[in-house]
Amino acid sequence: MRARRFIPSLSQLLAFEAVVRHQSVTIAAKEMNLTQSTVTRLLQNLEGQIGQPLFVRERKRLVPTDAAKAYCADVSAALNMIQRASMGLMTNPDGGALSLAVLPTFGTRWLAPRLAPFLQANPGITVNLATRVQRFSFDTESFDAVIFFGQANWLRANHMKLFDEHLTACASPDFLRRHPISTAAELANLPLLQLETRPTAWSAWFEGQGANPPAKSGMLMDQFSMMIQAAISGLGIALLPDYLAWAEIAEGRLRPVLRPSVSGAGSYWLAWPEAKDRYGPLRAFRNWMAQTEAPEEVTA
Repeated sequence: MRARRFIPSLSQLLAFEAVVRHQSVTIAAKEMNLTQSTVTRLLQNLEGQIGQPLFVRERKRLVPTDAAKAYCADVSAALNMIQRASMGLMTNPDGGALSLAVLPTFGTRWLAPRLAPFLQANPGITVNLATRVQRFSFDTESFDAVIFFGQANWLRANHMKLFDEHLTACASPDFLRRHPISTAAELANLPLLQLETRPTAWSAWFEGQGANPPAKSGMLMDQFSMMIQAAISGLGIALLPDYLAWAEIAEGRLRPVLRPSVSGAGSYWLAWPEAKDRYGPLRAFRNWMAQTEAPEEVTA
């Protein structure tokens, strides 16, 4: 059994989190649709239960202590988890919800267009998607699984490999008319668009071309969608995974540069916390992903 004295009421925790976030009882009370005196009483009761002060008063403002800030981070994560669980139950009471963190462009350009067959085959399951670029901990984020790029090294998680990444350098037709390219060495003085999460991608591409990468680089971006648009606008050469390059090449917005489909430096993985290994919606999603074909390589 859980010790009740270590579990404050939900009203106390909501009031505490709101006051820490706003550093104002007045704003927190308005957000919660309560009176200021009620919020103040909830804070006092929480401090009494915890056994130590959580705020200091400075110029009529409540300033959380360092211990309170750390406590609030854990409380906020727990409240988010409760909210996600409640939303999942409310939206799908007879099935289950799968909360999945995905890379932004991967989610919109590859995963989302393929989800319909999975949902049709599993009518009781709701899939909730949220984008994450940086790594996070399953201990503080209430996701059931994550799709990420790199190596199978997510902390305290099980992994399933989805597919390897293959890279194709692409530029707009107008850019290539202005800068004809017949050898890798000719890229030395051209802007090579960079992605924050792929610091070694261009090195892998040049190695695949049998050449050394130049020291000069181009604009740095945090998402492939921005890189694609920059390349279409003629700002430089984009290095894209094949599943993204295919559509742009097929529609004539971009053209491949030199040898296409060079092996990249990582793979796409599905990872999930060990405690979720037998969770029904996640098991169904893993089985479906295992049968989903990897993207085709660019061949021209």
